[in-house]
Amino acid sequence: MKILVLQHISCETPGFIKDLMIKDGAELTTIQLDEGGTIPQNLSSFDGMFCMGGPMDTWMEDEYPWLIEEKRKIKEFVIDLKKPFLGFCLGCQLLGEVAGGKVVKSSPPEIGILNIDLLKESKSDNLFHNFPNTIKALQWHSYEVVGLEKNNEVTLLGSSQTTKYQILKYMDHAYGIQFHIEIKSNTVSDWGCIPEYEKALEESLGPGALDKFDKLARDNMKDMNNHATILYENFKKLI
Repeated sequence: MKILVLQHISCETPGFIKDLMIKDGAELTTIQLDEGGTIPQNLSSFDGMFCMGGPMDTWMEDEYPWLIEEKRKIKEFVIDLKKPFLGFCLGCQLLGEVAGGKVVKSSPPEIGILNIDLLKESKSDNLFHNFPNTIKALQWHSYEVVGLEKNNEVTLLGSSQTTKYQILKYMDHAYGIQFHIEIKSNTVSDWGCIPEYEKALEESLGPGALDKFDKLARDNMKDMNNHATILYENFKKLI
């Protein structure tokens, strides 16, 4: 199994799912885009693509010009080659934009360990059919994708009180997940060192919020790891 991983900051990896892939002996090719990494020209040799989160936004092409090529490569992989894709947070928004949506500022930002409600469409879905009706997951985003209703190939699978497109699917092989199901015990503390994330966290939850957020994540880690395992096992079946 050959997986191409697109990363936008070194600390945002596939996390717990990466551990599962390594245990399975998967061949991972990681492209660190913010450090000048380039996406391979030939994508047909990869069985799947993971696109991770990051502190930048999809529209920041002047500041991060590599976003232009990344969008083009996601489009090629998902729409032209029709290969399995899984995008988290920023990766979800990039998929949504490629599928014809628009990324806008969330009102309010969604930060915390919050509920995601899975819709009835998830019960017949390849990835989410054996998920419970409601799960808790880590949210840390100030933007979200909207306007996908006009694309008949996009299916909404899960929402939260604030964000409609928490889980979206393009056809039956490409998925965007606005939340973080891939986290590990060190995730919150690592991400809290990123100025953009720390600022968003304190603006939403107040000064000193990092320690409280870290504890809350750890308290819910077992369930999130279980859901990440289910997601990964189902994703493998797409390949």
